[in-house]
Amino acid sequence: MNKAYSSLADWFEYLNADCDYEQWSQYLYGRLRGLGIEGGRGAELGCGSGAFTRAFARLGYDMTGFDVSPAMLARAEQLSRGIPHLRYGLADARTARLPGGKADFVLCVNDCLNYIPPAEIPALFRHVGGMLKKGGAFLFDVSSAYKLRRVIGGNVFCEDRDEVAWMWFNKLEKDRVEMDITLFVRGEDGRFSRSDEHHTQYIHEAEALSAAAEGAGFCLHAVEGALGSAEDKMRVNFICTKR
Repeated sequence: MNKAYSSLADWFEYLNADCDYEQWSQYLYGRLRGLGIEGGRGAELGCGSGAFTRAFARLGYDMTGFDVSPAMLARAEQLSRGIPHLRYGLADARTARLPGGKADFVLCVNDCLNYIPPAEIPALFRHVGGMLKKGGAFLFDVSSAYKLRRVIGGNVFCEDRDEVAWMWFNKLEKDRVEMDITLFVRGEDGRFSRSDEHHTQYIHEAEALSAAAEGAGFCLHAVEGALGSAEDKMRVNFICTKR
């Protein structure tokens, strides 16, 4: 059994292309602009293969992406070649340090917080506050409690493509979903190699996250669904600034 996002790293953005990273990045960019942050320095916690870090670097921000997966960071470096004002660091969201001063904004999106136990969220939010300038923005999200309990938990998903196939088994526990992912990748000789990963995603209630953010010194401007939707129940976005 491999560590989370070791075998998946090379395939993550490809397999998740339907989430539309460009539109998602534009949504986040619009929320930053709405807070008056149209340039400066940003950090992304749990950046994965760097889709959002790259997008904001292309928009002119000076970006640093952090992740705990060496394989994901290697893929991020590969996909970021030639993009200026962009760097990556191996670090957990709870301990990442931004060298050279504080940030104008911090992103923590696409389920990063779902990998953090609820008891550790207040300390994480205080840590993020220490990374930010006064008035700096903190944009974060989670897969909702509804999604993990009613859609993901207890279900199995699979897909078979020409070059890669995967199976995703999910066991719902009281406060989390235990996920086992099997990946089959076609080699140059036509044979498939198998790899297995285990993930744990924790269930977070929106009210508890809002209270933790405010308790850590953030002003909460909005709590909304995917891309700002008022009807979406699958993802919860939080738009905050440091007091």
